[in-house]
Amino acid sequence: MDWWDPTIAVAGLLVGVVVGLTGMGGGALMTPVLVFFFGVPPLAAVSSDVVASFFMKPIGGLVHLRRGTVHLGLVKWLCVGSVPGAFAGVLLLRLIGSGGDLQGLLLVALGAVLVLASLAMAAKAWFRLRERARRRARGVREAVEPRPTAVPVHRAATALVGAGGGLVVGMTSVGAGSLMIVALLLLYPSLKAGQLVGTDLVQAVPLVASASLGHILFGDFTLGLTGSILIGAIPGVWLGARVSSHSPGSLVRRALAVVLLASGTKLLGASTGMVLVIVVAALVGGTAAWGFVRVRYGEAPLAFQQRRRRARTGTGGDVTSTAQAG
Repeated sequence: MDWWDPTIAVAGLLVGVVVGLTGMGGGALMTPVLVFFFGVPPLAAVSSDVVASFFMKPIGGLVHLRRGTVHLGLVKWLCVGSVPGAFAGVLLLRLIGSGGDLQGLLLVALGAVLVLASLAMAAKAWFRLRERARRRARGVREAVEPRPTAVPVHRAATALVGAGGGLVVGMTSVGAGSLMIVALLLLYPSLKAGQLVGTDLVQAVPLVASASLGHILFGDFTLGLTGSILIGAIPGVWLGARVSSHSPGSLVRRALAVVLLASGTKLLGASTGMVLVIVVAALVGGTAAWGFVRVRYGEAPLAFQQRRRRARTGTGGDVTSTAQAG
């Protein structure tokens, strides 16, 4: 590959826009795009995507640090596990060997993580829906966010979450922004969504730095591939973030969950027909099930119906969170 590939840069731009719109990690999208549409070997796709993420992660982390939505104590203990875990993930790939066996293992691992990431997105939406219902039950219209430092840290459990997340990121480039968030939601239910996202973004910087060093030393890092991703992704993230307040973020996230599920099952070896069946079931059955769950928690079946309901009743405090969580 030359020093850059314009088609990969365009793909990076599109992925960057989606990342800016939704706040999700780009590895869950960019790595399968490189494998499926550009025929990049899985190890080279993972290595280059991890290194590209190192240049993108600090942007969001700095924003959250300025806003005070980062639990630095939590960041420290996550890094205790994630930094060595990420490097260990790359070393594990190195120990497995090279050639067809390694590439095949990476495809299976990536497929499994993408399926888990899709399920994690659904779980995160459910946690937010439950939190809104609890606020309504307490008569609280707006979410009042306590200072993150007021929440005590479960050191051993947090370091374990970091180690597991780091290992997955080091091996597949996916997981820092999806799987770890759900684990943190379970460990720290009192932290608000913005605080969890901010904390995760900041701890992801040393995590990805460790994984990047490992992939540069032992992986299949390609400067031209990484540069092509960054040329498109950096302006894409900025553009997506600029228009995020005017976009149907919940709809984009649902579509992404289905895309990740389809990509993951295909990487795991499912036939095209089976993938289509899964996609249709997720679109039809998933939409119906999510509408039922929303009604059980006292909200309208669809997010835009809930926004209209709140506009009519004048209880606008939760409109933003409703639009974000869907």
